[in-house]
Amino acid sequence: MNEQTPHMLANFETALKEARENVFRMASIAEQNLESAVRGLLTRNAELCNEAIVEDDEVNNLEKTVDAESFEILMRFNPVATDLREVIAGMKVANNLERISDEAQSIGRRARKILKHPEIAETAMIEPLYETALSLFRDGMKSYTEGDNDLALSLYDRDRELDKAHNDLIKELTKQIDNEEVRVKSFLHLIFIVRSLERVGDHAVNIAEDGIFLESATDIRHLGPEKAAEEIEAS
Repeated sequence: MNEQTPHMLANFETALKEARENVFRMASIAEQNLESAVRGLLTRNAELCNEAIVEDDEVNNLEKTVDAESFEILMRFNPVATDLREVIAGMKVANNLERISDEAQSIGRRARKILKHPEIAETAMIEPLYETALSLFRDGMKSYTEGDNDLALSLYDRDRELDKAHNDLIKELTKQIDNEEVRVKSFLHLIFIVRSLERVGDHAVNIAEDGIFLESATDIRHLGPEKAAEEIEAS
C-alpha cells in the first residue's frame, strides 16, 4: 500500500494541475475573445469580430473538459478540504468564463451587423465601459489565482460603478433612438452590447467570490461587501 501512495498522489496532482491549467487557458481565450469583439467594433474590423465568434467554440469545449476532469478527480480521488474546494471552485469559474466568452461572441455578432451600416459617433461611448469590464475580469481572475481576498472584495464597488455607467449609457442611446429613426438598428445593437459588458462585470464578481471560497472556505454570495468582509474575517 505504501508503494502505491506516491503513485496515486502523483496522479492526483497531475489531474488537478491539468484541470487548473485548462481553467487558465479558458480565461486567456475568453479575454482575447472579448478584446477582439470590442476592438473589432471600435476599429470597424470585421475579422476581429469573426475571431471572437469562432473562438468561442474553444472555450465551450474547454468547459466540457474541465467538467469531465473535475468529475473524474472527485470520483477517483475523493479530495477533501482545500483540494475539494479547488475542484468545485474551478468548475464554477469555468462556467463563468464560458458565459463571458458567450457575451464576447454576442458582441462580435452584433458588432458585425453594425459594421454593415455607416459609422455612428456613439460607438466610441462603448470604450470606457469596456475598459472597466475588462479590468474587472482581469482582477477577478487575479484574485482567484492569487488568493487575494482584498482584491476580490474591491470588485463590488467597481461593479456598482460599471452598473451605473451601463444605466447612463443605455439612457443616452435610448434617447438617440428617438432622434435617429434611420439608424435605429445600430443603436439597438449598441444597447445590447452595453448589456453584455455589464454582464461581464457580474461574472467577474462571481469569479472573485469563487476565489474567496477557495482561499477562505467561505461562501459570500449575496452578502454584499460589508457582510462578506465580516464572514471572511470570522473564518
